[in-house]
Amino acid sequence: MANKRAPNPVDVHVGTRMRMRRMMLSVSQEKLGEALGVSFQQIQKYEKGSNRIGAGRLQDIANELEVPISYFYDDMPGAEQKPGFAASGVSYVSELLTSSDGVELTRAFLRVKDPAVRRRIVELVKSIAGQDDINGSNQQQRQPASNV
Repeated sequence: MANKRAPNPVDVHVGTRMRMRRMMLSVSQEKLGEALGVSFQQIQKYEKGSNRIGAGRLQDIANELEVPISYFYDDMPGAEQKPGFAASGVSYVSELLTSSDGVELTRAFLRVKDPAVRRRIVELVKSIAGQDDINGSNQQQRQPASNV
């Protein structure tokens, strides 16, 4: 028998996309809740997937966050994927944009207009992260120190 307390993966995905969009627009849970006529706690439950969002409420959320309803289902794990960006497995983008640090970093980065400076920022972050390319192919060259 399935655990009744475990959120449905679709509800979790929709909630994650809702949180990502809300954060991209710099809208607080409280402000979104006020616009929808619900408490910020209800918004938290939607975002965690612990409360399912009905069709009418999802339309209201989509309107407030200025996206089509389909936005909430984009990049859903397990869904049939068409060739292109979504099929490339870019879950790190969702992870970045659902964190407050990621949103802040993205906003600041987009304010940098000089392409050469942007490139240096990318190289700096990659250097700090300890990899030379985004795919991590340099990891084979980098081995942990052993028996020092």
